[in-house]
Amino acid sequence: TPASQCNTGNLQCCNSTQESSNTNASLTSILGLLGVVVGALTGQVGVSCSPVTLIGLAGNSCSAQPVCCSKNSFNGVVALGCTPININ
Repeated sequence: TPASQCNTGNLQCCNSTQESSNTNASLTSILGLLGVVVGALTGQVGVSCSPVTLIGLAGNSCSAQPVCCSKNSFNGVVALGCTPININ
């Protein structure tokens, strides 16, 4: 998905992503502590995320996985409903 099509949420740079249907035990524990019902998730779950702004400017690259996420209300710990995007 191109970055310009990120209309469902915010552009994020996450250290890792996992399919919501196949989260590992540690991520499942974190989601549980945050009150997230894992079975209700769709898309990918981003872990250790930060916002990506001003795409294309020097010094604001994402060397990990850029994603577009619909729910980012956990202060970067996790982001929900993520779709990988291309920022190049």
